[in-house]
Amino acid sequence: MKKTVVLGASPSPNRVSYSAIIKLLNKGIEVIPIGIREGEVGEVEIIRDRPEIEDVHTITLYLNPQLQKQYYDYILSLKPKRIIFNPGTENSELFKLAKESGIETEYACTLVLLALDDY
Repeated sequence: MKKTVVLGASPSPNRVSYSAIIKLLNKGIEVIPIGIREGEVGEVEIIRDRPEIEDVHTITLYLNPQLQKQYYDYILSLKPKRIIFNPGTENSELFKLAKESGIETEYACTLVLLALDDY
């Protein structure tokens, strides 16, 4: 199972992170949505703090690089196997920190990976 943290989750159906969460859930993937606004995606509550989570396979980012900075330590503390930098979230500083921590990194689109069954 590829437990996935969606960082930058939004309760707005117009946002890409919302669509990604729905598609991940539809694929049977456990999703932990973390965002700055309260709300739900499907029947999953968005978490507004930084919970300890074990066995994280993937963190998929939907935060711009400036907002990511406040999450660097948290992201690295989760020890994910992979971080996906979705379009608009590209960040060479976090990319380098992740690589140095042995985390696989990719500039990709979660929605495309899911559509191609390449997630």
